Amino acid sequence: MADNIRIRYSDEELEEFRTIILEKLEKAKAEYNTLREVVMHNGTNDIEDTSPSFRTVEDDGANQLSKEEASQLAQRQYKFIQNLEAALVRIENKTYGICRVTGKLIPKERLRLVPHATLTVEAKEMLAKSGRN
Repeated sequence: MADNIRIRYSDEELEEFRTIILEKLEKAKAEYNTLREVVMHNGTNDIEDTSPSFRTVEDDGANQLSKEEASQLAQRQYKFIQNLEAALVRIENKTYGICRVTGKLIPKERLRLVPHATLTVEAKEMLAKSGRN
């Protein structure tokens, strides 16, 4: 029967992680919104719009690149937000902090740094070696 008992973090520990995740989620959403603004309105408030004669091909290229970079960063930020929200669901289900490969508890230090982690470092390395994620 002892094998059926799942090791998990206590409700108090889960509450600590919820606080960390909510703080990171708030910051991530703010950064995401800022990046979206850059992508949506890139170049609308600067001299390029009012003085086309000052535009150069290089400026246009640099402007486009920064817009592309902002778009990529926004996509990464959106994925991060989704991962944080999924972590909150795992807290609700009391499965947070349990490695999805080994079933072992993910160390608190790792969860404090990467609160959306679903793997122990060992499991992550094991998957990387086998070519799976």
